[in-house]
Amino acid sequence: MVLSSVVSHQVTTRFVVLTKIHDGLRLRTSPSIFFSSAIFILVFTLLFVAFPQGMQGVFGAAADFLITYMGWFYVLGNALFFIFLMYMAFGRFGRIKLGDDDSTPEHSGFAWFGMLFAAGVGAVLLFWGAAEPISHFAKPPYDGVEPLSDQAAHDALSIANFHIGLFMWVILVVPGLCFGYFTYKRKLPPRVSSMFQPWLGEGIHGPVGKFIDILSIISTIFGLGISVGMGALQINSGVNIVYGVPVAGWVQAMIVALITAAGVTSVIAGMEKGVKRISYANILMAIAVLLFVLMTGATRTVLMGTIESAGYFLQKLPVMMFFNDSLADTGWIGSWTVFYWAWTVTWAPFTGLFIAKISVGRTIREFVIGVLAVPSLFVMVWVGIFGMSAFHIEREENGQLVQKVVHENNIPAALFEFLGHFPLFWLVAPVTLVVITLFFVTSIDSAALVLDSIANGHEDPAPKKQAVFWAVCIGLISAVILVMTGDNGLKILQSVIIVVGFPVFLLGYLQMWMLIRALREDAGELPPMRTRRWKQVIPVEEYRRRAQEDHASVQDVVMRPEYEVGTEPEFESLVPNTGQIPVVSPSAKGEKPSGVSSQRADSSQTE
Repeated sequence: MVLSSVVSHQVTTRFVVLTKIHDGLRLRTSPSIFFSSAIFILVFTLLFVAFPQGMQGVFGAAADFLITYMGWFYVLGNALFFIFLMYMAFGRFGRIKLGDDDSTPEHSGFAWFGMLFAAGVGAVLLFWGAAEPISHFAKPPYDGVEPLSDQAAHDALSIANFHIGLFMWVILVVPGLCFGYFTYKRKLPPRVSSMFQPWLGEGIHGPVGKFIDILSIISTIFGLGISVGMGALQINSGVNIVYGVPVAGWVQAMIVALITAAGVTSVIAGMEKGVKRISYANILMAIAVLLFVLMTGATRTVLMGTIESAGYFLQKLPVMMFFNDSLADTGWIGSWTVFYWAWTVTWAPFTGLFIAKISVGRTIREFVIGVLAVPSLFVMVWVGIFGMSAFHIEREENGQLVQKVVHENNIPAALFEFLGHFPLFWLVAPVTLVVITLFFVTSIDSAALVLDSIANGHEDPAPKKQAVFWAVCIGLISAVILVMTGDNGLKILQSVIIVVGFPVFLLGYLQMWMLIRALREDAGELPPMRTRRWKQVIPVEEYRRRAQEDHASVQDVVMRPEYEVGTEPEFESLVPNTGQIPVVSPSAKGEKPSGVSSQRADSSQTE
């Protein structure tokens, strides 16, 4: 009792101190969640600055362990997420709205798609759109496939569509669906902990709920920080190729600072003036780049290959869903699939809440199909055009893309090496740099606003300096890792994200269970399906023998198919073919039949 009192007193004292600091800074958030997340980010930053080699070693060893022994966990999890979403879309819960039953969508279809695209996959497509197909084209992951062959090309496009298309969005839709239901249907705080309300109850406001929210905020900051870091590497490679700017950590840090500053400006402008307007401009510019590549390249070959790639993707999908590279065990699954899933799940809380917020008024079926299908189809077009163009350059123009991207392992430079084989490079390259930058600006500003909502526990107006703080944290993590790791920047970024993503992936399993339980609680269970109850049928000769020996022994058996009167289903669209006299269908009379006559064979049963 004494120990318990001491611990309780210490906790109370700490809470009071945090509250005083919180009030002194004129914040309006949850002190324990805000300061715990902030302290973790600060400690991580200091440790990485003080012990860069040690931190790289720790994250590298942890990532290697997870890839070696837990890679299957990520693969299986994403396959289960997909099956779960198909059940939610096409099952009986698909008609339920995310929001009040009479709510209607706030955004038009085009605006909705634009915000989905800009905050979700835009930056990913520009980084990996050409790099991933050409990588798998040169180094096929499947046994027996020759590098640079037609089969390698088909597989490469299928794998790229799998990684940065449909199944990347699967990971984003699961928390998005949970946010949409618990935040806008049950009206719970816009926090990850709210998804666990069926299990925790009021405990969502307690230590366990706070821990879940702190973990979610930290993982999101790391996920976005890694994304911005990869963007900085790509932009640095672009300005190096176009303007001769050196590839160096200090240049990348300046790029991160520029992106962060633009993100902060957008945060201050707010959702309507900031995120929405930039999203509109960004998607239009991205589509312009896409059309330029299509129209100035091998248009006919690219169009045919893009259409053909859709069929190969659908054919390969069941294999890719569960592919673990178990026989060859080359490490490919960890370098690509596990990295993608771990990376995606870290910014799934932010993207999930963001797409839930812009999807209020849509049904679960609309949400799942729309958020999965529309971006995935766009990704399929993008990957097809960029991938087929890259294959054509490599095969027909001796473009040396494989040498630059794969053999020299210069993935950040892939996009600009690719664009260098098209006309007007002096114009297209700067435009592409702007598009990349805007994508990351959009990601930072939308993430900052969402992180602030998670920390606050509400979406009402709050001091903008809180959202600015989260935007700065994202930039800080990115800059520190890039500056302190030097040439190993991309590798360390991947290691950090694999480690950080693991606990968040665990939460994904629980989120599926929580959502189904909540839906069953709110919608009610279906009553047991009513069916006819049939009598036991025995051959006629056996029936007669039993009747002659002991008439009572045939009370519960019949000679011909017969069901118990009164056990008919509520609506009879089909009446079984039995020896019973047919009755008028209840749907035709509007009432349930009172009964049926006995079998015509009854007279023979007494013989």
